[in-house]
Amino acid sequence: MVTANKRLWFIRAGRDAAFFDAFKAEGHVGIGWDKVGPLAPDLSADELEARFAKAYPEDKEGTRRVWAAQVRRFMRDVEQGDSAVTYDPNERVYLLGRIESGVENRAGPPPLVRRVRWTHHVLRNQLSAATRNGLGSIATLFRPSAEATAELWAQAVELERPVASLAPTPAPAVDSDEGTEAVLREEQFEKAEQFIEDRIARLNWSEMQELVAGILRAMGYRTRVAAPGADRGVDIFASPDGLGLQEPRIFCEVKHRVGESMNSQSIRAFLGGRKQGDRCLYVSTGGFTKDARYEADRSSVPLRLLTLSDLRELLVEQYENLDAETRALVPLKKLYWPVG
Repeated sequence: MVTANKRLWFIRAGRDAAFFDAFKAEGHVGIGWDKVGPLAPDLSADELEARFAKAYPEDKEGTRRVWAAQVRRFMRDVEQGDSAVTYDPNERVYLLGRIESGVENRAGPPPLVRRVRWTHHVLRNQLSAATRNGLGSIATLFRPSAEATAELWAQAVELERPVASLAPTPAPAVDSDEGTEAVLREEQFEKAEQFIEDRIARLNWSEMQELVAGILRAMGYRTRVAAPGADRGVDIFASPDGLGLQEPRIFCEVKHRVGESMNSQSIRAFLGGRKQGDRCLYVSTGGFTKDARYEADRSSVPLRLLTLSDLRELLVEQYENLDAETRALVPLKKLYWPVG
């Protein structure tokens, strides 16, 4: 077991660890984007962002700002004497060492480097699930948590010992590790749900209307979406044949007012004119008041209230059946997670 006396920085070795061999063989870590050119450590944040904007005008402003912040942190926050760690996904090994220089510009890639004396390594399999998760950030540069840092150094051995000879140290009990993985899985699912709802909430009203109509089509209905203009109380009409000659006939109202709950008066206004045999759907991204839910429960016409979270559940459930236009409103990517 070894300990480090300085802060630990994780510096990713490029996409797919393309620079790992160079990091290890040449004794350095690096960061940067070639088109920006040589950079001075005293460059201000505004000047750095301006350099990125000029070099990468086709990229989003938010993306360029993140890049600039990472470069600035590498130049200003990382210090000589700090510890560094990088990762080789091919051998599943973390390489640890001590930073021994200030920032140096070079032809690259990467164009900005700091010299490092590599001293230790550790197999990823020797780390707990919590630490593996903490080291999984996609950021180019970040500081691992105190717990992850402590475990890395606790498991690390000198470089003189080849990776193949590293005997696994006693791992946490299986139940404990599986429990940690279960917690991490639930956290990731919860984050995914929140991010999907955030993306839905950013849609404008007409896009929200199209999203609801697209979900109904994915469920097997044909839809008619009302044109923008005067509110007649029905934003979407859906039925099996699209003509309203086959049941169920679904009348849908869409209210996209995040933070504003619909009340009982809104429900009564929507139900006015509906008759037996009609089916009603009221979507409110701002939710519903208690009185509104009571009004829906006592309605003689079947009515389903959908909140933002309900809409997210339906979207995910029907995503594979959505048409391309609807998917484009909220693009999602399937994520696989190990179970058992």
